[in-house]
Amino acid sequence: MTAAPLARRAAAEFLGTGLLVTVVVGSGIAAETLTRDPGLRLLENALATAAGLAVLILVFGPVSGGHFNPVISLADWWLGRRDSTGLGAAAFTAYVPAQVGGAIAGAVLANAMYDEPLVAWSDHQRSGGGVWLGEIVATAGLLLVVVALARSGRAGHTAWAVGAYIGSAYWFTSSTSFANPAVTVGRAVTDTFAGIAPGSVGGFVLAQLLGGVLGVALSAVLYPRTGADVDDLVIPQYDVPTERH
Repeated sequence: MTAAPLARRAAAEFLGTGLLVTVVVGSGIAAETLTRDPGLRLLENALATAAGLAVLILVFGPVSGGHFNPVISLADWWLGRRDSTGLGAAAFTAYVPAQVGGAIAGAVLANAMYDEPLVAWSDHQRSGGGVWLGEIVATAGLLLVVVALARSGRAGHTAWAVGAYIGSAYWFTSSTSFANPAVTVGRAVTDTFAGIAPGSVGGFVLAQLLGGVLGVALSAVLYPRTGADVDDLVIPQYDVPTERH
């Protein structure tokens, strides 16, 4: 398989991550305007995020793999390093800044659509042992879903499965399942329903990295395959025709 040029793949990661944060933040702002019930607000936010994430993976996944998440990209690189498959080091170093930059841009876009300040640091404190444990569980589960489907030849189901998992994890984890360092950083620049205080970002990112390690370990035990199937994280990239001479 011939991958798309790295610049195009990084652009897809920028756009995909950015639009994901726009969905998360925008639906959160909309939910605040529609109801005062916190449970209903969370439900509206979760449903929009689950559906939006699935669609974005389907749209951008064939170009970049549809990671939208530094933890997924790190796992892709780690799992494929021995056999020189999966995400290469150069791609990884391009993906992560694209994801973080896209996340910030996505939050700014959502703020602009709803006439909020373009950048407003959130004062929504999210911290504590239970919340951090929730992020570990959320991220480990996400990694397990992605790797399990890739290694069992079911990567075609990843878009809806990941969307469904994140949507449900909004409810069963104490942290409401950020499970993504880039998205966490992006959500710090919006003082709205989906925001997170900058002081809480570090604890969330550390928990997400720990969850990523746990998810990879579980995947290695349950699905101990290596090789070309690592290229399917998150979904297979399309073949780019090569020039004929």
